[in-house]
Amino acid sequence: MTRYCFQLQVRPDRIAEYKERHQTVWPEMQDALRATGWRNYSLFLRPDGLLIGYVEADDLATSQSAMEALDVNTRWQAEMAPFFAGTGPNDGFPLLTEVFHLEEN
Repeated sequence: MTRYCFQLQVRPDRIAEYKERHQTVWPEMQDALRATGWRNYSLFLRPDGLLIGYVEADDLATSQSAMEALDVNTRWQAEMAPFFAGTGPNDGFPLLTEVFHLEEN
């Protein structure tokens, strides 16, 4: 399992609605993420719209490809696209480089 972190930018005028939408992520979308290998997936949002995502997967590219093939993902991404300034998740995640990790005992 590998840890991945990425960043995106939510449009400031859409932050409240973006947060609201993520309180009720479709159960079939959650099931699809689990089925395609996404683990410990979290999103963190700063007040200015900076979105940081964290996910664990055996291979993120494989998990992303599997998600792209699913209708539920196509519908979810179409609804979410207007929330992003510039590049959105459909354009790939700009991954951040891990520089430190505290191992568990």
